[in-house]
Amino acid sequence: MEKQSRSSQINRKTLETNILLKLDLDSASQADIDTGLPFFDHMLASFSRHGAFGLQVKARGDLEVDSHHLVEDVGICLGLALKECLALKQTIRRFAHSMICMDDALVTVAVDLGGRSYLKFKVDMAVEDIKGFNTAVTEDFFRALSANGCFNLHIDKNSGINSHHIIEAMFKAVGIALHQATRIEGNSIPSTKGTL
Repeated sequence: MEKQSRSSQINRKTLETNILLKLDLDSASQADIDTGLPFFDHMLASFSRHGAFGLQVKARGDLEVDSHHLVEDVGICLGLALKECLALKQTIRRFAHSMICMDDALVTVAVDLGGRSYLKFKVDMAVEDIKGFNTAVTEDFFRALSANGCFNLHIDKNSGINSHHIIEAMFKAVGIALHQATRIEGNSIPSTKGTL
């Protein structure tokens, strides 16, 4: 059987954002991220590194308004790319979880790539600006990712005070959980329905 290509390219252009995103689930190549938001670039690079994904993002948005449109739209594109990469997902592991600490922060993430979108985001943190990145839009990013990727995503903050640490622990934990859940194993569909 020929190996399935698990890569995707998404182009999204609106009056608010212009995004080109490439995702490869089986390439651990170094991330190439440029969104105009250095903190967000760092978070996406952490997601890519710890998820062992190839990720390229070139994005521009109306940052003179705020970071919301850009961050949410990158989440939309990443979710669509993930869904496209998993078009034939019959033999993936499907379920995974990860618990990541970063100094004061401890975050738990669980995913189910069963085809239904749902986000549980049980995270409290200070609303602040980190180099142009509004921490309040973090939930919007993960909601867009799970909605457009069509998967269940649960994110729980177990502890933490520093917003940078909390957010970075989330991106790392989601990357690791998605890496585990997207691995190909066995030759049967991981569902009692017989389909995903």
